Amino acid sequence: MQRIVPFLWFDGQAEEAATLYTSLFPDSRIDTVNRMSDGDATTTTVVEFTLAGQRWRAMNGGPGHPHNDAVSFQVDVDDQQELDRYWDALTDGGEEVACGWLRDRWGVAWQITPTRMSELLSDPDPERAARTMTAMMDMVKLDIAALEAAADGR
Repeated sequence: MQRIVPFLWFDGQAEEAATLYTSLFPDSRIDTVNRMSDGDATTTTVVEFTLAGQRWRAMNGGPGHPHNDAVSFQVDVDDQQELDRYWDALTDGGEEVACGWLRDRWGVAWQITPTRMSELLSDPDPERAARTMTAMMDMVKLDIAALEAAADGR
């Protein structure tokens, strides 16, 4: 049983966000949607969903608690095509930030990070690692080929 479950607060868009997120990641689905009826109106209160095999929850708690960069979700990717796919989907209506960070249309912060970058940053040659870090700091969306070229001094 997963004991820690990410729980996101939205102002009316929890089901829309969960639908987008589950459409992007393999092994994802909407598990339950709790709704409340008030006369003629029915509103979503809590959405429970599985995202890449992990349980998540999203609640429509109302205004006053916007997302910020203090919490972000890092997505490790294997290649540029996968990076581009997540980046394009999550920045649609959102905002590109820097160094592989973005905010989706609801303000949730994400990092789309190639596993190759971690390898380059932990290279035993400190100069290769430093060149990789310098290149990464100048990027918005990360470019794996450019990171490798920087590490190689090209």
